[in-house]
Parts: sequence; C-alpha cells; structure tokens
Amino acid sequence: MTLPGLAPRAGYGGIVGVWVAGAVIAIAIGILAPDEWRAAWMPVGMAACLILAFVVQLVQGHSQGFLRRVAASALGAFVVMGLIGLGLGLSSMFS
Repeated sequence: MTLPGLAPRAGYGGIVGVWVAGAVIAIAIGILAPDEWRAAWMPVGMAACLILAFVVQLVQGHSQGFLRRVAASALGAFVVMGLIGLGLGLSSMFS
C-alpha cells in the first residue's frame, strides 16, 4: 500500500505577504528617511524584500514553481515600492 502524495499548498499567502512587507518598508522609508536620502534607501528596501521572498518561499518547502513564486513576490514588491516611491516623490515636489 502506498501513501498518496500531499496536495501542494497555495503559495499566494507568501507572495502577498512580501508585497505587504514592501509597502510597509516603503512607507517606513518615506517617514524615517530625510528627503534627499529616500531614493538611496529604496533599493536597500527592495533588497530586503528580495531576501524576504527567498526566505518565505524556502520555508514553505514546496519546490514546484519556486522561481515563479519568488519572481512574483519580488516583482510585486518592486511595483508596490515603485508606486509608493512615486507618490513620495510627487509629494516632496509639491510641498
């Protein structure tokens, strides 16, 4: 008698979690960093999101689609941080 394989777990929670972390990091940079240093800190925040994406996907322990999930996590965090950075840049222009 063989045991049935386990059904793969959905990886959307980890992907969206990295996006939320990217938003939190970008907002923290916008609040804590001086205006002239915000652009320099955004890539550091993105690097933290990339490392977080790898850690979250490795902890899930599911090998199928690993690169796709990491790419979706990193790309989503990049878009979220870019939109927040755009908003911060526009707000600093008009203040």
